[in-house]
This record gives sequence, structure tokens and C-alpha cells, in this order.
Amino acid sequence: MKQDKRGRQADREALLALAVYALYFAWWYACGYGLGSGDPETYDYVFGFPAWFFYSCIVGYPLITLLLWAVIRFLFRDMPLDADGPAPEERDGKQ
Repeated sequence: MKQDKRGRQADREALLALAVYALYFAWWYACGYGLGSGDPETYDYVFGFPAWFFYSCIVGYPLITLLLWAVIRFLFRDMPLDADGPAPEERDGKQ
């Protein structure tokens, strides 16, 4: 059975979402455990927060939000999900 273009696009979008989440987890883990693994007496502080918290939670969240916006805006495609609806290429007259 041949998979249509919508299925391939949905698979691609799912893999992109998982990749972005994995990147965010790696960022959070590296900042949280990399900068926060030492003695709390020796922590560096940024705006009153420990550096590990500032970079992993306060900086990481807006960065990943902007990355997700860009991925969704430029790499995701609008398509009908019903079985009877035409694929976007067919609907627009392109094949």
C-alpha cells in the first residue's frame, strides 16, 4: 500500500517536533547539571538566579519557543486530515 504525501509530511513533522524537544532537553540537562553540579557555595549568579537555573529555565524556554515558532512557521504544512479530502497538491491544482 502506497502512503500518500500527507502521511510522509505528518511523519516528518512528528520527527521535527521530537528533535526540537530532544534539543531542548539536552540544553536543559547540560545547563542544569553542567553548571549546577558543583558546590552551591561556588555558584555564579545572573540577575539573582543561580547561573544553572537562569540558563536552563529562563533563557532556554524563550529560545526553544522561538525555535518552535520557526519550525512550525517554515517547515510544517497545512493539510486536510480526512480520508476523502484531496491532498494539498491536488487541491491547489498542482501534482
